[in-house]
Amino acid sequence: MTLVVEQLLNGLQFGLMLFLIAAGLTLVFGIMDIMNLAHGSLYMAGAYVAAETMQRTGSFLTAVLVAALATGVVGLVLERLLIRRLAVRDHLAQVLGTYAVILIANDLVKIIWGPAPVMLNLPAALSGPVRLLPDLMYPAYRLMIIACGLAAAVGLYWFVTRTRAGVLVRAGASNRQMATLMGVRVPLLFLGVFTIGAMLAAVAGALLGPITAVQVGMGEEILILVLVCIVIGGIGSIRGAFVGALLVGMVDTAGRAFLPMLLREVLPPAMASSLAATFAAISIYLLMAVVLVFRPAGLFPARG
Repeated sequence: MTLVVEQLLNGLQFGLMLFLIAAGLTLVFGIMDIMNLAHGSLYMAGAYVAAETMQRTGSFLTAVLVAALATGVVGLVLERLLIRRLAVRDHLAQVLGTYAVILIANDLVKIIWGPAPVMLNLPAALSGPVRLLPDLMYPAYRLMIIACGLAAAVGLYWFVTRTRAGVLVRAGASNRQMATLMGVRVPLLFLGVFTIGAMLAAVAGALLGPITAVQVGMGEEILILVLVCIVIGGIGSIRGAFVGALLVGMVDTAGRAFLPMLLREVLPPAMASSLAATFAAISIYLLMAVVLVFRPAGLFPARG
């Protein structure tokens, strides 16, 4: 039971970080109808900027804030110079254009920080464990990530459902043409949504940096999972992104934690470890396939 609770918390923590990235990406695709493969590079940029700021200041909070602001500026510039021009092109041009950004971003990181991974240390105050149950010690830093992820989810829900700007975002996600006819300043809406999405991705990169490798190409690895979250939840839906991210986080974590133990009951240890890694890797794609069979538009698609 202790192991189950621990892995549930790990899945929750991972799912909430996926949500921070997926929320911005699903709005960009839902409102702007742009296949932005470079979103993972913004996540990578946040992690690298946070690591650099942490080394210079020693303050983790400052590192996260600087990473969010700096990446937000990068997102703003990227939207004005490239994304806005790609918005009038077909999806193939968008894929090629944003994939080029991935290649450029990876090379820029190699030039600035080198090809080797960069260390992003845990904040000293959160480096120890917290006793949650008599026999369960859980890392304080991961609990902080869960708290930050839940706060971000609540904040995004309030923004989308309780503010005028959120109404415009939902209108654009549901029917961009109608929103334009009703007087919504679509270019400004695009710019704001893209910048917010870039900042959320940067926060996720900064928070996950101490427990994952801050390295070249980390954006592409996380982007695949984020796209699965969006497809499961429904394109353009914040609620769908949240549910999809939690499902992917839980399934991925549970598969990596429990499949090896289950397979060792019936298979030799070496074969069980090999098969468990394979099955765990494809489990989220099986989940996506099952969801799409019954709900082709996702669990909570944006409504027109």
